[in-house]
Amino acid sequence: MRKIVLAGGCFWGVEAYFKQLKGIIDTTVGYANGNIENPSYEQVCHGIATHAEAILIEYDEEVIPLDKIYEHFFRIIDPTSLNRQGHDVGIQYRSGIYYENIIDRDIALEFIKQEQIKYDKPIVVSVEPLHNFFYAETYHQDYLSKNPNGYCHVDLSLAKGDEKK
Repeated sequence: MRKIVLAGGCFWGVEAYFKQLKGIIDTTVGYANGNIENPSYEQVCHGIATHAEAILIEYDEEVIPLDKIYEHFFRIIDPTSLNRQGHDVGIQYRSGIYYENIIDRDIALEFIKQEQIKYDKPIVVSVEPLHNFFYAETYHQDYLSKNPNGYCHVDLSLAKGDEKK
C-alpha cells in the first residue's frame, strides 16, 4: 500500500471522485502544508491557516500506479488555474501534489512535463514534499456520500471505466 496527498480545490469532490476508482484503498480529507498545527475549517477558510484542502489517498500500486492517479487528478482539475478550482477561490483551493518520497516527486514532475504540451498556459500545480497533513473534521469525511446533493466542482462521471465493481 502506498500514499499520496493531492490538493485540487474543494476536497469533497476530489475525495468522492477517487473513492470510485479501482485500487484506491482509502481516502481521508484534510489540510496539508500549512502554517499551524491541527487547523480548523474556519481557520483555513479565513486565511488564518495557510493549508490546502487536500486528500490523503492510500492505494494499491499493483492495481493503480501513481502515474494513473496523476492522470485522474488532471481530469478533474484545471492545472493552469492558480488558487482556484471551479467556483472556489483562495489559497486553500490551490492545486498540489504532496509527496513523501523522491520517486513520487520524479513521477509527478515527468507527468507534468508531458501534460504541459496539452496547454497554452503554464501548469501551476505545485509539487512539494508533504510537510504536514491534518485530518479535517468528521463532518467533512465522505461528505458527498452523506450529502448526495452537496456542492461539487468535480465531474464524478469522468471516472467511467476505472470504477470499483
